[in-house]
Amino acid sequence: MKRVIIESPYAGEIGRNLLYVRECMRDSLMRGEAPFASHALYTQEGILRDAVPEERSKGIEAGFAWRVPGVLTVFYVDLGWSNGMNAGKEDCEFKGLPFEERRLYGLWSLWARLREKA
Repeated sequence: MKRVIIESPYAGEIGRNLLYVRECMRDSLMRGEAPFASHALYTQEGILRDAVPEERSKGIEAGFAWRVPGVLTVFYVDLGWSNGMNAGKEDCEFKGLPFEERRLYGLWSLWARLREKA
């Protein structure tokens, strides 16, 4: 299995975004990959508080530590790009590491289009 880091939105509509990252992880697993989503793990109750800037920074930094040669970073972009995702892309570019964009399409893309019109 190829190891991949999943990047997707977290802040904002957290409930929706956690549902989305679960589907992103499933998509990755169904592709024969071994996904890791630090933002879905480190933000669980009792670990780090995303609303506390110092703790958010620690979580982002810890997630970046997993980004090493041989690990693909995948940005799921149906819901757009968050600040954290943009920072992740910059980290990949700075380190010269591979990344790609993916979409789940279906209801996620429809939801995003409807949201844009609102």
